[in-house]
Amino acid sequence: MRFPKVPAFCYPRFPATFLGAVWTVVLMTLSLSVVSSSAEVPEVLAAHFSKDKTVSGEVGAILPPEEINKYIAKVQAASKANPEWYAEYAKEAKPGIPLPWHENLGLSKEDYEDYIKLWDQRQFKAMQQVVIRLEEPKPGEWMIRVSGVGMTISLLRFNPETGNFKSPNGELKRIEDIDAEERSILGAWTGKEWRYENNSEFISTKENLALGSYKDGKHCLLIYRLQESTSGRRLADKSLLIRFDAPKK
Repeated sequence: MRFPKVPAFCYPRFPATFLGAVWTVVLMTLSLSVVSSSAEVPEVLAAHFSKDKTVSGEVGAILPPEEINKYIAKVQAASKANPEWYAEYAKEAKPGIPLPWHENLGLSKEDYEDYIKLWDQRQFKAMQQVVIRLEEPKPGEWMIRVSGVGMTISLLRFNPETGNFKSPNGELKRIEDIDAEERSILGAWTGKEWRYENNSEFISTKENLALGSYKDGKHCLLIYRLQESTSGRRLADKSLLIRFDAPKK
């Protein structure tokens, strides 16, 4: 900011001790402003959390009615009978969304319609309660602390400068944003996703984190998955789906 030029005689004369005290106050004010600015919540996190404010979350799963299993069994049997066709057909489909009807799926058109009706009745089933809190352990480093089974997420650190998370495995880099439609397994929601992937001679590791909210604005989602395998054999597969209330604006 540029101040207007004022003649020197317009300034009052203060003792040196008084001026020293004034500058001390000014410097303290500047220091406080720097601290407060460093605590500003990054936009990608602020959309879902308030700093140091605890929120309750539910760890759960999306489950359709049990009646859908008889149709799933038919599709599985058909895929085993014609694996090459099924693999090629599934490759073209959107992830997490029921495959379009085809006679090779082993379902009649009536069966497929019933299957879709049951799929549309899927619901989130809560299995465990957790506590979530956004914290800044040190300037420029953010963590989403999750209690109980979600403690693994607490090991991740978000760096506002890179826009990425870091885990004990390595850096989870931002990938394509999520814009899921209503028929996707989680329903209609949008979010951000980060991924770490490493394939070494001995072990393959994939680690994903997604953070978003339903399009109706009622709930937020925190999703985490860690997969480890070696020579085609799965060593670990940890998945967490956490739903919590969207912050009030």
